Amino acid sequence: MTEGSDAQGVYSLVGKNLKLDSKEDIAPYLEAIEKIEPLYEVHFGGNTLGVGACVALAEVLRKKTALKVADFADIFTGRLISEIPDALRALCDALQGHTELEEINLSDNAFGGRSAEPMVNFLTHNHSFHTLKLSNNGLGVTGGKIVADALFAAAEELKKENKPSQLRTVICGRNRLENGSADAWARAFAAHGGLVEVRLFQNGIRMEGIQALCEGLTKCPDLEVLDLQDNTATLRGGRAIAAALPNWPKLRVLNLSDCLLKSQGGHLVFDALHIHGKNLEALHLQYCDLNREALSKLGSAIEKNLERLALLEINGNFADEDDEAITSITDALTKWGNGDALDELDEMDPEGEDEDELLEEDEAAENEDPGEKPDADADALADELEKAHLK
Repeated sequence: MTEGSDAQGVYSLVGKNLKLDSKEDIAPYLEAIEKIEPLYEVHFGGNTLGVGACVALAEVLRKKTALKVADFADIFTGRLISEIPDALRALCDALQGHTELEEINLSDNAFGGRSAEPMVNFLTHNHSFHTLKLSNNGLGVTGGKIVADALFAAAEELKKENKPSQLRTVICGRNRLENGSADAWARAFAAHGGLVEVRLFQNGIRMEGIQALCEGLTKCPDLEVLDLQDNTATLRGGRAIAAALPNWPKLRVLNLSDCLLKSQGGHLVFDALHIHGKNLEALHLQYCDLNREALSKLGSAIEKNLERLALLEINGNFADEDDEAITSITDALTKWGNGDALDELDEMDPEGEDEDELLEEDEAAENEDPGEKPDADADALADELEKAHLK
């Protein structure tokens, strides 16, 4: 993509490092945009736009009704937090009525929770976009709730109109969503039952939040990609993931790296994979505190059911490259013609904690909040899977 190019209806200023404060500053670029008809994509990342520039840009984009991709990632660097809401509101409101819009990207903008509200009208009333990218915005619990509630409200509007949701992809990583917004996100996910890809990496979500999210996502039978990397699952989260797996027959990618799944949580997930996960192509389990026994169960699951697994990451767990557990995994992958699927094992920890220590930690994590009990259905499924494996 080149600046001002209309060969494919695309306009890009990506990486120009421009500081556009006012209508006058952005005027030459708007003139170029106005000449592109139809305009399908705009990309402004790597520049910094002030309120005046955003209002002027919004006026032009409002008329570009064929727009499919609106990429406003990284456009507020160096801006005062007081500027961002008005600038963001202008852009979002301009796109609210665009019926051809497919993707909006607002990642890598330092919103904070206070700048979530300007997105509400767009998120609630534009029912066309299928991909929402909102990573690294500092939304926090409050901002996360605002976004999730707006998505839920959108689903409710569609329900009243007897129309299906078009939302397929939600990427909201690195936003400090934490447990406080997990219930709101779970409700939104359940309401948009056609979701295919959900990525909530690095959000400080703990086991109760993982459980809530999994329960919401059970209403999404077409889910293909689930990325929960760098949150905290432990036993309760592992139980919830295992319980949800039967509801995702199309799942291709599961990323649980850095989730402290622990051996006991791993046991439940891998037992579930003995039966479910037939279409799994990539499984990420780095630094999950998995011991040799858990890894052996993974090998068994691969040998029995995961014939399409083309990428497996297990680095940083409690085994040695030469252990039987690792051999069982490599043999199982080779059986399916995927001998090169296993990633590097250069940071394995064969002297890691033993099973008694891990179990004690898992049980302690389970009891952190005595007012909350693990989901009964998840418990029942976990027991069923465990018995099936033992047979």
